[in-house]
Amino acid sequence: MESRPDPLAQAIGVRVKRERIARGWTLDQLAERSGVSRRMIVNVEQGAANPSLETLLRISDALGMGLPALVEPPAPKTAKVTRAGEGATLWRGEQGGFGMLMAGTEPPNVVELWEWVLAPGDRHESDAHASGTREMLLVTEGAVTVSVGNDAYDLAVGDTVSFYADIEHTYVNAQDSQARLVLCAYEPGVGIAHGAETDND
Repeated sequence: MESRPDPLAQAIGVRVKRERIARGWTLDQLAERSGVSRRMIVNVEQGAANPSLETLLRISDALGMGLPALVEPPAPKTAKVTRAGEGATLWRGEQGGFGMLMAGTEPPNVVELWEWVLAPGDRHESDAHASGTREMLLVTEGAVTVSVGNDAYDLAVGDTVSFYADIEHTYVNAQDSQARLVLCAYEPGVGIAHGAETDND
C-alpha cells in the first residue's frame, strides 16, 4: 500500500477544513449539509482519503465554493496557463483512464473545463448534479457512449452532446481503443442557497 501522502489530497484537505472553520461549521454540520459522512470528512481534511469525484462535488457544493476552487488555490486576475497533464486528476478508471480538471471559474456561476480519457472498457457513472447543471462534451479521439437517464448516445470523433446533468449520467468506452473527450460543465448559483441559510442561522 502506498504510504506517501498525495499532495493534491493534502491540499484539498487544508482547503476543506479552512472553509468549514471560516463558516463556523462543525464536522457534523458539514456532514449534514453535504450528505457526506462525518468520518469521510475527517479523512478528507486530514488528507488521508482519496475521495471520489462525487464526494468532492458534494463537499464543494455544500461549502458554496465550486469544485475548481476546492482543488486549486485562488489565482490572480490574469491569464492562467495549465500545461498538458498538469490539471487536477479527480477520477481514475479501473482500466487506466482518467478525468482531469484543467480550468474553472469561481462561484456563483461555475464553469469547469475537463479532459477525459477512457481506456477500453472504462466506465464512469455520475450521480445527478445540482439542479440546473449542464454538461457539454466533444469527442476528440475514439468513440464513447453517453447515457443520460434512459437515453444513450453513441458518439465518434467530432461529435458533441449537450445535456442537463441533474439526472444520473454515464460515459462508457466499449471500443478496443481509448477515447478522449473535452468536457465543459456549467453549474449556476453555487453557494447562493447556502449563503442564505448561513445568513438566517
